[in-house]
Amino acid sequence: MTKEEFLARLKEDEEFSPGWQAIDDAFEALYPGQEPAHFATTVQTRAMFGGNEYLDGFSIYNSDKGYKHIVTYGMTILYGDEEAFGGEWNGWGYEMTMKLMEETPKACMWALDMMSNLARYTYTSERFFENRHYIGGDGTPIKLNSDSKITALAIVYDTEAKTQTSVYGKTEFLQLVGLTTKEMDAIREDRGNLDIILDNMRKDGNADLATDMNRQKEYI
Repeated sequence: MTKEEFLARLKEDEEFSPGWQAIDDAFEALYPGQEPAHFATTVQTRAMFGGNEYLDGFSIYNSDKGYKHIVTYGMTILYGDEEAFGGEWNGWGYEMTMKLMEETPKACMWALDMMSNLARYTYTSERFFENRHYIGGDGTPIKLNSDSKITALAIVYDTEAKTQTSVYGKTEFLQLVGLTTKEMDAIREDRGNLDIILDNMRKDGNADLATDMNRQKEYI
């Protein structure tokens, strides 16, 4: 699409959202025809209107592999934006995902709050996440008011969602993977242990690195 075609499309279609469409395209390829559970943040809470919410929403898909696949909307530029046209990367260059071994979208709501906090951290500190980063936490469960052993997160490329390219540039999908305190301590001691932990998860039948908040087994 040329710049002229882009501007013409913006003028004729108020709902033109190429960044949003890029996310939808990636997940339509994974879940053809599926209508996800979508949760929009309220306009009043969004940062552009003086609030502290930097995401526009989340979609939760049902995987036939037994997990819910969550994706954010808002780490990239979603709507019509002339200044963003032709960039190498769209916004921060990624949207966050997570795969939770849960039966209902309702059981995933805590994760949406967590992802909102991570988005807020990036926007306010201007520190973004990349593949093979980790979030150590403070040793308490990432799901508040639970007794889960999952206290930290690894960040990897989503094992399924493919990088998309729109008129605003590339959008990658970075997946949050739950870790225990023991696993996190091993990674802090030697960064190479991250690969060992992830490989052990895959060998144990978790090829897509889904997070089970009830997990007791440790992979280091």
